[in-house]
Amino acid sequence: MDQHTPLLTPINNPNKQLALLCAVRFIDPLTFTQIFPYINQFLTHLHVIKHQSQIGFYSGLVWARLSDNIGRRPVILVGIFGLAIATTFLGFATSLPAILLSRCLAGICSGIAAVLHAVLGELTNPTNQSTAFPIYGLFWPLGNIIGPLIGGALANPAEQFPGLFDYTFFKDYPYFLPCFITGLLAFIVGVLTALYLEETLPRKRTGRPVSLPYENCTSTVQNTSPQISSQVTFQPQLESITVEDASPPMSIAQLLRIPVIRALTFSGVALCFTATSFDALFVLFCYTPIRLGGLNFPASYIGYSLAIAGTSSILIQISCLPTLLIRVNHAKLYNICMFFWPAAYLALPLLNVIARRDIALGYNEQEVLSPSALYAVWILIMAIMIMSRIGCLAYSISLILVKQNAPSPSDLGKTNAIVLWGMCFAPAFAPAFVSSFFAASIDMHIFGGYLWLVIMVVISFAGCVVSLSIAHSEGYIDDDNPLANARLD
Repeated sequence: MDQHTPLLTPINNPNKQLALLCAVRFIDPLTFTQIFPYINQFLTHLHVIKHQSQIGFYSGLVWARLSDNIGRRPVILVGIFGLAIATTFLGFATSLPAILLSRCLAGICSGIAAVLHAVLGELTNPTNQSTAFPIYGLFWPLGNIIGPLIGGALANPAEQFPGLFDYTFFKDYPYFLPCFITGLLAFIVGVLTALYLEETLPRKRTGRPVSLPYENCTSTVQNTSPQISSQVTFQPQLESITVEDASPPMSIAQLLRIPVIRALTFSGVALCFTATSFDALFVLFCYTPIRLGGLNFPASYIGYSLAIAGTSSILIQISCLPTLLIRVNHAKLYNICMFFWPAAYLALPLLNVIARRDIALGYNEQEVLSPSALYAVWILIMAIMIMSRIGCLAYSISLILVKQNAPSPSDLGKTNAIVLWGMCFAPAFAPAFVSSFFAASIDMHIFGGYLWLVIMVVISFAGCVVSLSIAHSEGYIDDDNPLANARLD
């Protein structure tokens, strides 16, 4: 975005606002995933289950409804400083109640994701969202990559770096350092946000109604889209539009009666269920012995595979998504990405076919793949991971579709919350569900041990069918005529 790009509200320095928004988005997965490398040791010692209640997913509705009343900025500030406190507090945890308190507080604060999506929608319009949304979407996988690196590098520093951290404090609190570092980063982002983030909720930006005078005027704005000429003349409307003239915000029940909102919500549930299940299944599939339908991979190979997924996600977000958002109808692009999930699932058994063939040829009685078979497996893993990351592009596209289909700007936060709640509801039970069916499939040899595949293909295809009902924009943003929605400063 440049300074000439029209915005939905008159915001000073939109690049700075987008950078702050990306920084806040980055902190959420960073503070959450930094515990992954040592979570088994930590929670086993304290006798705590690995996956806590997904309280942050349900808090999204509360945060978004609050932000529609008091503004976006206060809610974001409370959330980011809450993450900083909760993450640092986790480093001092020595009991089950302390762990639960820390994770619950972090979960509640992570519910600001719905508010962040609303702010992004208010910062952008259809002429610049093809750049802004991919940039914003990039910071979630980036946090997921850097978080575990910090956790793994700094956990138990008294043993890893005795020359620097051979102190009683770090022996008593072996996981304090990664929690403190990530908590400190969250605090710094919180301070920068407090200093520089502007309020984007229109009626909270000034003490008077925000008026957009269209009467008897003609305006020319510049645009960076290669599909649209560099200067576009707007024809005036017949009357001015003010925030006070807008209809009152709709209730959640009213929003759910809108077919396209329901479709976005249900397809979002299917998207997150299939994506979360894929990650859980892939790890199980890799650990499982070849004779039982897996790959018998060591942990290091699985780590390499997940690194391929993270890297592919970043590269696709940067190199492909901006162009696709400009050249392809967003609803159609969402449909296409959804159809990559059944394809990714169907490709998984091919990995075992290659491995079984290697065993049949007598190369590996110990189920260690030969170099040629391993090479073929890695090529296919790369292809599968790329397919799954293309499927994950639907997350970013969904943010745009929510904005385009929200009934009005005043309903944007709540609409984001509904869809986000649906998206985050599925991961609460998807891993347990799919892991159980994976085990049952192998133990009972149902469908040749591939009952899990049949179920996941059906679920992912159902999500594709639901997504097909999202044909075009039905809200206050017109996807087919983006410049008609540009607002004047």
